[in-house]
Amino acid sequence: MATSTYLSNPVVSIGAVDLSDQCTSATLSQKITALQANAFGSTAISYTAGLQDNSLSLDLYWSTAATETYATLKALVGTNIATITIKGSSAATSATNPLGTLSNSFLEELPVAYTLGELTTVSVTFMGGTFAWTETP
Repeated sequence: MATSTYLSNPVVSIGAVDLSDQCTSATLSQKITALQANAFGSTAISYTAGLQDNSLSLDLYWSTAATETYATLKALVGTNIATITIKGSSAATSATNPLGTLSNSFLEELPVAYTLGELTTVSVTFMGGTFAWTETP
């Protein structure tokens, strides 16, 4: 029987700053580059794991309050970010609520979208870095 998990109250933190109250969407792509590992005489293509090529995209409201979106992200453009964490809910980290940690990712740009009659938003993508899941607190 198929089951579905509906996340409520996900937690997103950049460094020590919790931006969960500003985040409307988070898309994590955990990727290991596939490298061909063929030699003379191979009869089929085989692969081995290469480098991680991870990314995390966040859609955030553009809050300019202290310790919110603008204050947190403005100085990070063009830098490597030490730690970004994400998990499904604010409950304790566990096998059913794992904590994802993206370390040393890069923020290339900060594209703010101003639209008449709508809340201002920003969509950012943290590229590269090392990603790992943790199931213990």
